[in-house]
Amino acid sequence: MANEKTVVGSVRPSQLLWTYGPGALVDLPNLSVITSGIDIWQKERCAVITEARLLAAVQQRLGAQVESLRMAPFSKSETSDRLSAEARVGVPVRPFPRWLRCVKCGLLAPYDNGLFELKENPYRPESTRFVHAGCRGSDGKLPPKDADAVPARMLLACRNGHLDDFPWHWFVHSGPSTCRGTLRFFESGASLQTENLWVRCDKCEAAKSLAQAFGKAGKENLPGCRGRHPHLDRFDHECDEDARAVLLGATNSWFPVSISALAIPRPNASPLQQIIIDHWDDFADVEDVGELKGTIKALTKRGEAAGLDAHTPEVVWAAIEAHRSGADAEDEDEPDIKGPEWRVLTDPTPVNDYPNFLSEETAPPASFQSVIARVLLLKRLREVNALLGFTRVESPDEIGVAGSGPVSAPLSSSRPDWIPANQVHGEGIFIQFDEAAIAAWEQNPAVQQADARLRGGHKGWRNRRDLSPAEAGYPGARYVLLHTLAHLLIRELALECGYNAASIRERIYASVNEDGNQAGFIIYTAAADSDGTLGGLVELGKPENLERLLTQALRRARICSSDPLCAEHDPQKDQSLHAAACHACSFVAETSCESSNRYLDRAMVVPTVQNAATAFFQDA
Repeated sequence: MANEKTVVGSVRPSQLLWTYGPGALVDLPNLSVITSGIDIWQKERCAVITEARLLAAVQQRLGAQVESLRMAPFSKSETSDRLSAEARVGVPVRPFPRWLRCVKCGLLAPYDNGLFELKENPYRPESTRFVHAGCRGSDGKLPPKDADAVPARMLLACRNGHLDDFPWHWFVHSGPSTCRGTLRFFESGASLQTENLWVRCDKCEAAKSLAQAFGKAGKENLPGCRGRHPHLDRFDHECDEDARAVLLGATNSWFPVSISALAIPRPNASPLQQIIIDHWDDFADVEDVGELKGTIKALTKRGEAAGLDAHTPEVVWAAIEAHRSGADAEDEDEPDIKGPEWRVLTDPTPVNDYPNFLSEETAPPASFQSVIARVLLLKRLREVNALLGFTRVESPDEIGVAGSGPVSAPLSSSRPDWIPANQVHGEGIFIQFDEAAIAAWEQNPAVQQADARLRGGHKGWRNRRDLSPAEAGYPGARYVLLHTLAHLLIRELALECGYNAASIRERIYASVNEDGNQAGFIIYTAAADSDGTLGGLVELGKPENLERLLTQALRRARICSSDPLCAEHDPQKDQSLHAAACHACSFVAETSCESSNRYLDRAMVVPTVQNAATAFFQDA
């Protein structure tokens, strides 16, 4: 990770999508920096990721000007010369917040006012830091000596995605003031609670505790939001949201808004058409048959596009022309990105497209054949994720709702022509449930009552956040059942499959529409630092293993260590998005869940100490 002058640290490419994307703060050991907008990234260093369905979905959200999905820039070779141009390849950042605090004398000032110096270390970038030159201590009596300066730990953020420096002068002087005295940070007690942390002006001796920056007092002591986007170096014209104080490093300062798709074979595509689709980056710029021969030779040399040599260059050229003209294209404007995936997963004949998608049907577990219609072992799959924007203070809106939740802040100053993305390979298990069994369960009056309670919690949750309409986005009892069962199975699989629990993910299919009802889910691995295809998860999808794991998961879910509190939880009372679920029984890592541990209820899966009538698995 670098800015124009100094290398200051490093993060993994996948973190630039989930944790440290544009607009996010990176809290390095000695610095705090903000990742700049993608309009000043090194686009030529960002490799293109091909996934037509996902690109079409992104274009629907951000506009047709988006031409490609690209990985974050990275150096393709290790270099021992830390001062070379290759060593400086990375993502541009800038110091933020601007205000620093001297650890010895408590001086609080912006880094660009001349009181602080940047000490670079090109050979150990993590040691790069700011220092207060010639610090003489808090009483001014020590010999001059450079002292470390650390970022001020408070910022202002709002629900419109704006982020700003904390208004230290405004805060200390209780509003606009002509006083420009030096500010000092000091502690008044043994603990580091906010009421013991103070800021004082050396000139007028005004002082205020940081406790007055939060809650109701914060609304009185803080100015309105200025509409600042520091990652874009711009201010919006106006913002009607209240700015609130947030701590540096707080998780609510940046939430990614992303979309993902599985790379699936195109239904009814011939093997040659699928090869053209999978390797379109290589074929897109080919202008004639003569140039095509060189491209085929290069692909063969790399060991890619298996089966391409079975066709003459003329036949391949005809297929390229057909793809370029759109004659062989499917409808890529389908709003439901999971629809095509569901059709491929439920196709009577398992489809394959090496190396992106390999599936094999296996028998459902013997004791669950009345409720499980199909099990597919996904020996290889590829997932592509794209970053659309981000929110602050409030997490992105819930499932299926666009435009009614927190505002998604932009990734660039202008409409982007590309967006950051990454791809991961893995393996998984697809389980399809019997539609008749699910539909019969949904008609149970007790299930409908439990569904109404969750819907009430959903409405209260949205009303409390001023989201309209309040009823929008509720996924229904079917989703809650499948989602909870997926969580229970993830927790069980993590104990045996050999993968890190946080690298196991879910993908729920629970839509009900005129094209047909969905009832199933995929549990899969997608670890960015490995192919994730070691076979440990697929092996557990075989009938004898899956039956044992499902039985264990259901039995374990009947009793939670937090019962009876967990089982008695009513989402309508506290306006929450889950019922009988908690960290002890149903929650999984945020990286594993597609809906942030929302819409979960053990009572819809198995009988609990509070409710035995709503369980789908009554005999578990």
